[in-house]
Amino acid sequence: MGSSCCNGCRWEISAGRCIFIAKEIARINEEIRVRGGEIRVTDAEGQTLGIMQVRDALQMAIDQHLDLVEIAPKAKPPVCRIMDFGKYRYEQQKREKEARKKQKVISVKEVKLRPNIEQHDFDVKLKNAVRFLEEGNKVKVTIMFRGRELSHPELGREILGRVAEQLKDSVSIERDAKLEGKNMIMILAPKAASKGGKQ
Repeated sequence: MGSSCCNGCRWEISAGRCIFIAKEIARINEEIRVRGGEIRVTDAEGQTLGIMQVRDALQMAIDQHLDLVEIAPKAKPPVCRIMDFGKYRYEQQKREKEARKKQKVISVKEVKLRPNIEQHDFDVKLKNAVRFLEEGNKVKVTIMFRGRELSHPELGREILGRVAEQLKDSVSIERDAKLEGKNMIMILAPKAASKGGKQ
């Protein structure tokens, strides 16, 4: 038996429990409508039970306290499986969560410096850059110029050169120092993540 909430999502009551079903999920139980009424039915292990009428397959699922789930609607005839849909959705979400954990997302972190930066501040910023690189991220090192400092771009190049020199064993320079407006930017990538880079 199905019902809707105010957001248009559906809840299916099956085997004495409620299962949340998103709109994009395959049709289950009474929602299954097939021209001619015939479907190919498999059990939870994937064994074929044969071709039968939707109503007969649904009754078989009810007798086993399970759900009838449409898994291949475009097949001829459509394929439905008798299964515990709530358990299936739980395991699917668990697998998706594990897959997301294993995905390595490389992002670009920024470290900002000034042309007249003190040594202590430079060391702190460098430490941050090292941490970002160790996490597998790329690092955009930005020198911010103000006013008359723009007339001395060599100061920015010198600082970026110091950064590159300090990190030369663990990074590759993906983009050399370049002046863009009031900023000078250099992009670094971990050697292992760069093309042709070595561990």
